[in-house]
Amino acid sequence: MFERDIRPARRAAKTIICSLLLVVCGASAAHAAADVEPIAAVVDRDVQVAAAQYRVLLAKVAGKPGFPRSVAHGDVRMVGPGDWTAGFFPGSLWYLFEATGDATWKTAAMRYTALTAPAKFDKTQHDLGFMLGAGYGNGLRLVDDPATRTAYRDALLAGATTLMTRFNPKVGSIQSWDLWPNTTWAFPVIIDNMMNLELLMWAARAADEPRYREVAIAHADTALKNHFRPDGSSFHLVDYDPKTGAVRARMTVQGYANGSAWARGQAWGLYGYTMMYRETHKDDYLQQAHRIARFYMNHPRLPADRIPFWDFDDPAIPAAPRDSSAAAIAASALLELASFSDRDTAARYRDFAEQTLRSLSSGAYLAQPGDNGGFLLKHATGHKPAGTEIDGPLNYADYYFLEALLRMKAARTGIGSFH
Repeated sequence: MFERDIRPARRAAKTIICSLLLVVCGASAAHAAADVEPIAAVVDRDVQVAAAQYRVLLAKVAGKPGFPRSVAHGDVRMVGPGDWTAGFFPGSLWYLFEATGDATWKTAAMRYTALTAPAKFDKTQHDLGFMLGAGYGNGLRLVDDPATRTAYRDALLAGATTLMTRFNPKVGSIQSWDLWPNTTWAFPVIIDNMMNLELLMWAARAADEPRYREVAIAHADTALKNHFRPDGSSFHLVDYDPKTGAVRARMTVQGYANGSAWARGQAWGLYGYTMMYRETHKDDYLQQAHRIARFYMNHPRLPADRIPFWDFDDPAIPAAPRDSSAAAIAASALLELASFSDRDTAARYRDFAEQTLRSLSSGAYLAQPGDNGGFLLKHATGHKPAGTEIDGPLNYADYYFLEALLRMKAARTGIGSFH
């Protein structure tokens, strides 16, 4: 969100010669095939759909306090600046501005970004990278006004400093959640927390203060040691003893079972270690990203359309709900990971991401303007064990879908690279 290391790649030959031939004279019927629409055209059309849909969403939420998160009981569900998803709506507006150049989106993005400001001093949670980075981070890339840039930089640095207060050097991690009533945790760390490290890596450079970087690396190293199974899949939550750093338990909150592979958790890990390799060039992080990618891409229960079920191990598969948010996050991560990979591996990652985006761009997942409460993607799953946000829209599904579209355009055409 603050910067991207996406290298333009040569366009893959994806056009399939089409024909519909029926040869009589004793020959068998020829195969029928349809032209495959160039992915650049898919991206352009998706951006147009997104712009139309988000005009609807902006109209729906005009005058309402907070940020649109999802749909509940047929209406847009709004959340305040303390919600971990608050920053994704302004982040999506920034991506629409980047994709279209239309200043209308910039104006809306700046308005909603400013409303996330209270998060920069929120010491009660770890999600400040999400809450501030999606809005202020993308805004910092895309605005030219010196005063605005200074204000955005200051907000991000304040948030990074606040996030540092949750780091425990004995554990080597940033605590994810405060201790809820009736829980047995002592120091819970969830795989999602990898996503907030980008804020610290940026802050280390912006403030010329290596401590931010040291904390981010310590957290990534600890997660690498304790969060993953030999097959590359991750536990959702690892609980530590804050006094000794010892692992107390490995479990799940949002997945099917403690030993299962919650789909969005795998996507968070893939994205997080790819990002940390970009920031550090530590080979351990790159190899971990590859391991996660192999687990995800080659899983026998991944559907043919590349949109995963909410948990790879839900016994209700194939009747289990999908999670389009996990698919969007993974596609975006794979496009960046491709830029750090050898030619053949990069081609596989880009092809997989393209297949995912083509599925998400189809009528099965992409809403038509006016539908889906104004959000883009259908069939996301937020927290199935809690019975919330199942098989509906989510603002972070939209955010990572838009990011993946822009990354795909950069990867396939060399246009729109994030620098």
